[in-house]
Amino acid sequence: MRLHHVQVSCPPGGEDAARRFWGEGLGMAEVPKPAALAARGGCWFRGYDAGGAVSAEVHVGVEEPFTPARKAHPALLLDSVAELEAAAGRLADGGFAVDWSERHTFDGHERCHVRDAHGNRVELLA
Repeated sequence: MRLHHVQVSCPPGGEDAARRFWGEGLGMAEVPKPAALAARGGCWFRGYDAGGAVSAEVHVGVEEPFTPARKAHPALLLDSVAELEAAAGRLADGGFAVDWSERHTFDGHERCHVRDAHGNRVELLA
């Protein structure tokens, strides 16, 4: 068994803000939704490893009424602390507050937490 994707929610019309976080901030590529699902709104993003294989997939779905996930969250594993710090820097430069308060609380990893453009919690770790 493998994890195929994680879905987070956004309010109606929140796709551009999602693109700013997942695409610009985290460097994930937006991929087209299947035609049968496109009318629902939202957007999908993929991360790729050095060999071009899909390493992470996040679906941002429209939800009404919308409530951000405050505790539940996707956790994205980066290859190195340098990549973690670079991603956190891009997000901070984009106006997203990066929380390093739990950086050394998960044995064998360094991590930070950030809220996406809609307030959903996201963990980044290396």
